[in-house]
Amino acid sequence: MKKKNQSSSNRYLVIGLSVLCILLMGLSIVAQFSSAPFRQVADVTVIPMQKGINQIGAWLSDLNDNFKTLKEVKSENKKLQAKVDSLMEENNNLQQERYELDRLQSLYKLDQNYGDYKKVGAHVIGKDSGNWFSTFTIDKGSSDGIKKDMNVLAGSGLVGIVTQTGPHWATVRSIIDDESNVSSMVLTTSDQCMVRGDLSLIEDGKIKFEQLENNDNEIKVGEQIVTSHISDKYLQGILVGYISEINVDANNLTRSGYITPVVDFKNLQEVLVITTTKADMVEKNDQSGN
Repeated sequence: MKKKNQSSSNRYLVIGLSVLCILLMGLSIVAQFSSAPFRQVADVTVIPMQKGINQIGAWLSDLNDNFKTLKEVKSENKKLQAKVDSLMEENNNLQQERYELDRLQSLYKLDQNYGDYKKVGAHVIGKDSGNWFSTFTIDKGSSDGIKKDMNVLAGSGLVGIVTQTGPHWATVRSIIDDESNVSSMVLTTSDQCMVRGDLSLIEDGKIKFEQLENNDNEIKVGEQIVTSHISDKYLQGILVGYISEINVDANNLTRSGYITPVVDFKNLQEVLVITTTKADMVEKNDQSGN
């Protein structure tokens, strides 16, 4: 409102000065045809005043033009900012879609790696407090065929196991949780070991394994640890991680060390749930044997 009043005042001032200039121009013309004394007076008073008023009028006219230009520039800047905001939002959406596509491609690859098992995809919709997905909730439940003790996958291997279900949700305990114990084995030698969850270790990107027999089998850093065939809850052959450190225990009978897991337990958004439990598989095999 203030800018609008200022613009109107400038317009009226320019009009008034223009009228005054016209009058002074008329007096100047009259002075040219008048007697010498009158012309002298006009040269001293009217003509300098006329020039001054013309200069002021031109300055005010330029000021008014500049004000209009400023308004146009501000309007254009506003339009450009809106366009930039729109492009930034579009770019963010494209990046999110790309990240989601990468995750889905990883899940598809994981699904192919464990093609012998039927699976259901699910989104992570909740988790316990803390930085890590030690226990979390997914958006699939008993209505979708999810049952307790079903194995859960993400990344390149094992995430954990279903511990509780509702009609449209299920709770998963991951292998990094303090209460988690996974019967596992070294892929190349089939030597058995136990992988135990420890949230204090995952801060360093590792989990512990122990009870590995200290025999003649040479086991090196980088060896794959997978779920064991003797596990009562985990299906055989699911990748848990890679050995990052191995040592002989004080009793000289066993070895223990650390594993780098193949799942990012700090960022879980989608998972695959294997819809067959170990108990179901054992029962099926028993029936087939009979």
